[in-house]
Amino acid sequence: MKCLLLVLAITIQCTLAQSATYTDRYDTINLDDVLANKRLTVAYIKCVLDKGKCTNEGKELKSHIIEALQNGCSKCTKAQREGMRRVIRHLIKYEKGYWQELVEKYDPDRVFTQKYEKELNSI
Repeated sequence: MKCLLLVLAITIQCTLAQSATYTDRYDTINLDDVLANKRLTVAYIKCVLDKGKCTNEGKELKSHIIEALQNGCSKCTKAQREGMRRVIRHLIKYEKGYWQELVEKYDPDRVFTQKYEKELNSI
């Protein structure tokens, strides 16, 4: 009985620890390929802006975007944090119009995005 309780306790701890971060299922997506392909980049942007169809990856991204912006991506894996920085840097530099649309939709008061812009423009 004690062994069963120990196994149950460990299982619960593992489940809680896993929920502390977003799924890493899409961490292996090659962002360089996505960002180099304007059609693909725009498709993801339109998904997030509710202006186009979403892939499973797009739906996952869209479901966490507000929370990730607000908490500095604290639930992100290391790959997701680095990917977020690369994508934001790319949008600021090469897709300014879409970046502004995303900011207006997800951070109209520019509370969170201003921090990212300042940080990424200084690099």
